[in-house]
Amino acid sequence: MGGATRLGGQTPKMTEGDNFMIRKIYSSKLGTSDIGWLKSRFHFSFADYYNPENINFGTLRVLNDDQIFPNSGFDIHPHNEMEIISYVVDGKLTHSDNMGNKNAISRGDIQYMSAGTGVWHSEFNRGQEILRFLQIWIIPDKKGYNPSYGDFPFAWESRKNSWLHMVSDPEGGAPIKIHQDCNIYSLELEAGKEIQFPVNEERQAYLVQIEGSSDINGIDMTERDAMEIIGEPITIKASKTSHILLIEMKKV
Repeated sequence: MGGATRLGGQTPKMTEGDNFMIRKIYSSKLGTSDIGWLKSRFHFSFADYYNPENINFGTLRVLNDDQIFPNSGFDIHPHNEMEIISYVVDGKLTHSDNMGNKNAISRGDIQYMSAGTGVWHSEFNRGQEILRFLQIWIIPDKKGYNPSYGDFPFAWESRKNSWLHMVSDPEGGAPIKIHQDCNIYSLELEAGKEIQFPVNEERQAYLVQIEGSSDINGIDMTERDAMEIIGEPITIKASKTSHILLIEMKKV
């Protein structure tokens, strides 16, 4: 498993063994970049942030917390052999690609692109407010897929105090399918409420506290903190209303 070691900031409560582990990643220890129109926090090695002990977590290769200022964005550029998911936190994200797709998504929505054998695309903030979104790259189960694109507008209420299953493998029950044994959920948990998520001994998960604060298995989590979970169920208690993303996958 890649990404098991982090730069400092380990929580005092850390359980670790052959089949289970919980580890907090402090937001202050993430890689950062600020190029004016774009501010980013990198959960794993990306661009100018490189840590050989922090390349990936299982099949999760990239998780960037990006802020794009109005009337700017990523001009057309190529990708290949990667499952790419964008989850909007604030603002509106406009996508276009060389397959003829063009659409904009808003808070709580997802767009997905299987880069496969190769695709060119752009991502822009055409609005008047700062766009914040999570850019997620998942390593596919094999190479050589034909490129494809999709997006889905999720009703915000569908994740209130309940796990919203947004992404799954082709046999799973989520509306967005990717080429990997991986599931992505979102949650808005109201202050004072509690919810569980089962991570069994053959699975692992990466959690992002997008907004708010919570207690997870006795560990305090604040905005933009993250957590690695291997083979251990979690209980989340919201201290402040909490917006959470969880990426669950097979253990590797």
